[in-house]
Amino acid sequence: MKVKTIDQKLIIRSLTILGLFASAFLLYYFKTHPNMMAVGGSFQKTLVSLGAFGPLLFILLQMVQVIYPIIPGGMTAIIGHIIFGPLYGFIYNFVGIFIGSLLAFGLARRYGNGFAKAFVSEETYDKYVSYLDRNDGKFFEKFLAAAFILPGFPDDFLCVVAGLSKMTWKKFIVIFLISKPATLYLYTIIGYQGLNAVLQIFQ
Repeated sequence: MKVKTIDQKLIIRSLTILGLFASAFLLYYFKTHPNMMAVGGSFQKTLVSLGAFGPLLFILLQMVQVIYPIIPGGMTAIIGHIIFGPLYGFIYNFVGIFIGSLLAFGLARRYGNGFAKAFVSEETYDKYVSYLDRNDGKFFEKFLAAAFILPGFPDDFLCVVAGLSKMTWKKFIVIFLISKPATLYLYTIIGYQGLNAVLQIFQ
């Protein structure tokens, strides 16, 4: 059983490393093919030609990103913003991340500690799981809301940790819906502006 957990960690970390290389490649590709990823560009036209499957594929990508972060979630959110525009990009980003977060919560509730430990180091796992017992779980509820709002926290993994807690589905959904939408939109815009600034430096 222990070997299986190590194998899961190895797979996930390998995928994460590949995702970082993929992100670097995408950054370079954005620079050399600026019109391809623009609204109305060739990539969007390809997705449009797929009909409803285009947005569905992107939503599926965002769902998977929450559980298996192959490419940093901020990057895929920016891609959605670029391809689909501010409104639909936000909608597709939010729907995918919301469903993915529910899946992460549910899988952790179903499979327990073994599932959670597959994604992070023992140190990281122990750090965040220790929050669950503080103040009979009330501390973690506030911490989770703050983590969704503020940058720098492992939001996706905290959805998994929430699944290990006594938090109800209703409470998790309420915290997510109150704290996540506005910050998702704000950080996507900031990331988009930052990406443009980086690309301009290398022009």
